[in-house]
Amino acid sequence: METATTPLLSGRCGWLRRRLRLKNPLSSELSGAVGDLGTFIPIVLTLTLVSNLDLSATLIFTGFYNIATGLLFDIPMPVQPMKSIAAVAVSETPHLTPSQIAAAGASTAATLLLLGATGAMSFLYNLIPLPVVRGVQLSQGLQFAFTAIKYVRYDYDTATLKPSSSPRSWLGLDGLVLALAALLFIILSTGSGTDRDCAGDGDFPASNEAQSRRRRLRLLSSIPSALIVFFVGLVLCFIRDPSIFKDLKFGPSKFKILKITWEDWKIGFVRAAIPQIPLSVLNSVIAVCKLSNDLFDKELSATTVSVSVGVMNLIGCWFGAMPVCHGAGGLAGQYRFGARSGLSVVFLGVGKLIVGLVFGNSFVRILSQFPIGILGVLLLFAGIELAMASKDMNTKEDSFIMLVCAAVSMTGSSAALGFGCGVVLYLLLKLRTLDSSETASHVA
Repeated sequence: METATTPLLSGRCGWLRRRLRLKNPLSSELSGAVGDLGTFIPIVLTLTLVSNLDLSATLIFTGFYNIATGLLFDIPMPVQPMKSIAAVAVSETPHLTPSQIAAAGASTAATLLLLGATGAMSFLYNLIPLPVVRGVQLSQGLQFAFTAIKYVRYDYDTATLKPSSSPRSWLGLDGLVLALAALLFIILSTGSGTDRDCAGDGDFPASNEAQSRRRRLRLLSSIPSALIVFFVGLVLCFIRDPSIFKDLKFGPSKFKILKITWEDWKIGFVRAAIPQIPLSVLNSVIAVCKLSNDLFDKELSATTVSVSVGVMNLIGCWFGAMPVCHGAGGLAGQYRFGARSGLSVVFLGVGKLIVGLVFGNSFVRILSQFPIGILGVLLLFAGIELAMASKDMNTKEDSFIMLVCAAVSMTGSSAALGFGCGVVLYLLLKLRTLDSSETASHVA
């Protein structure tokens, strides 16, 4: 019996050891772990304040999700809020209730689980042209960047999930000077975000000056810039409002299973799930799989990613956790700041679990004072990194399709609309080529 079980246990231990191996220095992996918080924190904060989201359940469940997906995919797979559901929940009147938000998340999850389990998601992944996917990524990345700049320039209105019209003051603990200082620090330490910045692979002559330059670039790139900026923001939370210390309560909030009525299912599905489903299919599954191949030379299974989103939400939403998905923007952001292994998001998951278990819902007092300008800086780099994925469109035809898809997506604020236009344009161009070929053959 021992000889039969030993190879199995050995194989499992070997799999776990490979998943727990760092692919970058620890400081870089930790810095990359917080690269997606520029999206995560504002949405979680707004849903907590406006829609009474259970922050403790959200932190605990997303912490478990981070750990599980980090080990499963062996890349820094992000766990992001479902943005369309969040936008509907806080911007439309009346606001969605926690039960309706959960119903929307569970409906979206069930759809993705069905698409994944039946193989339909893999079929879509192989069928959709690459220029169309690049157009969706370009539009999403630029929208992140535009939103980030607004976070830096204007005060943030948590009641609408949007920057307010009043410009941010230059001075203060959440002023423009602080945000610009964080921006300059990240640029000086990480450069353009390419590994070649510090590789020294023969671009410079082997002189003392060149060696000194390479050493300086290596030193700068080893600085965990995003992690340092994030911790500075945490310290500023307590400086901005010292009463936080009195308001913090230790221990997790009580778990409760939501009661979801038929009316909640109907409202959640019609108002929030319908606009979220195409976004999740495109950005949370198809774009993530393509981007994983670009960044890590590892093409993920669309079926596995789709099922992952489904399983996460069909568990957590019943306990009031925020509906979540994977996202190309989060993956790009975490990569941009140094995350290269699944262990990076495992660290993030452990951090969320500790915060959720120790502070519970009272942690919202800290989040409410976090400098939004700093979050805008982190989001800016995530958006630019995602948009940079489109740089491989080398032909004019591919670039044309990509740019039209991106323009429609951004103008109509709908990735699904841009995707549809991109597919139609792709088919028209192929039909034009096909007709020309047939005409030429007949003439010959």
